[in-house]
Amino acid sequence: MAEYDAIARGYQESKRLPFREHIERHTLFQLLGDVAGKTVLDLACGDGFYTRLLRQAGASQVTGVDISRAMIELAEEQERRQPIGCNYVQADVAAFEPGERVDLVVAVYLFNYAKTPEQLLRFCRVCHDALLPGGRLVGLNNNVHNLSAEPRSLRNYGLERTWERPLTEGDAIRYTMINADGTQVQFDNFYLEPATHAEAFERAGFRDFRWVDVSLHPAETGNPFWDDFMAEAPIIAFAAER
Repeated sequence: MAEYDAIARGYQESKRLPFREHIERHTLFQLLGDVAGKTVLDLACGDGFYTRLLRQAGASQVTGVDISRAMIELAEEQERRQPIGCNYVQADVAAFEPGERVDLVVAVYLFNYAKTPEQLLRFCRVCHDALLPGGRLVGLNNNVHNLSAEPRSLRNYGLERTWERPLTEGDAIRYTMINADGTQVQFDNFYLEPATHAEAFERAGFRDFRWVDVSLHPAETGNPFWDDFMAEAPIIAFAAER
């Protein structure tokens, strides 16, 4: 919590990096499909970036949850400035108990904060228990399939990753976001193996858990600028059903 309280403004600014729109946002909403009329829980919502987009896409009710007080304050500040009907709760997702179940849970970079299989399972169970029968979980994660011994530099995209080698379960991956104005924010995610994720989703009661490779917005097709990013994509999407 303290880590993100300290970098809240800088992290908010990083949402303007081009890969966020052309790859991250595009992939997420392609996987989400039509959200019109759905009730949504946005876990690890940060400053409410996707919470607001989900509401603007037609979701009937969207609640964002984040452990960082500073992040929630930024989200509430935007809601006061441009009210669209989003609700926010400051809470540790691992201990969160929603008042009622929803159609859709969105978890953008939630699971990569689990340091142990037990923490990952807890996150999965919170997501599962928040869903109505037949509800869906959709999100993004650091790419657990694509952590080579010598990572490709992604600085041209405003992103760098470093980790100790060899990478083992629970190890930290240091992320550095480089904003357009040159300011940087750093934070740690944690590595758990693909098989650990699959087991946690199964034990939590999910079915049809699957990883989904990110995709580039059609408007950018053929642009060689994105070749290095897509060749070693640092992020991956996923989906599952209750």
